[in-house]
Amino acid sequence: MTHNRRVLTVLAVVVAALAAVSVANRLGPGHTGTVVEPVVALGLILLARRSGLTWHDLGLSRRTWWRGLKYALVAVAAVAVVYLVAVAVPVTRQAFLDGRYQLPAGAALLTALVFIPLGTILLEEVVFRGVLLGLLGRHRNGWLAVSISSVLFGLWHILPAAALGANRLVTVVLGSGPGARIVLIAGVVAFTGLAGWLLCELRRRSGSVIAAAGLHWATNGLGVLVTSLLWSARVV
Repeated sequence: MTHNRRVLTVLAVVVAALAAVSVANRLGPGHTGTVVEPVVALGLILLARRSGLTWHDLGLSRRTWWRGLKYALVAVAAVAVVYLVAVAVPVTRQAFLDGRYQLPAGAALLTALVFIPLGTILLEEVVFRGVLLGLLGRHRNGWLAVSISSVLFGLWHILPAAALGANRLVTVVLGSGPGARIVLIAGVVAFTGLAGWLLCELRRRSGSVIAAAGLHWATNGLGVLVTSLLWSARVV
């Protein structure tokens, strides 16, 4: 099989896998992704390896684990500082008052430490900063690979963007009409596309998806924990 055909085949399988996961998450019982997504991630890693990608290409080489972990810890600390500042300011504090995460402490911890890592971060990092970045970076210009991965990462968030209507700041700023929803979705796609570029850069500099996963978890997981604390404290 030629290089171009191999790339197209893997890309097609990745897109099909993401589509299947999206359908399963929408139609299946709660937290379906916690079971399905790790299995899909493992399958895509095996496919990538059979297609000739090395552990280094995938950002999973043991030689880069420690370096990736150091980057991840710095990223978590940086996000924690940003969130503390945002919570201290009344206007930006509203962004954390998301009805989806009005959870008791135990449920918030379970969401942040289990559901988000297994049901969101693992698959996304394996796909966008592992398989796609490794595959395209090996056969294409590095910056083109980063761009394609980041654009696809942004587009992947079109459906989840609809759920952000439960966020108080989003509702206050954009309202709840059809036009507001279109603006919201476009904004989420653009923002997550830029976030994807930053995550790719962390992966590139560290050589490990652990670095990108650390920042990814900090953004999502710490956000859930902060939101839960604010609701518990009845901060409005």
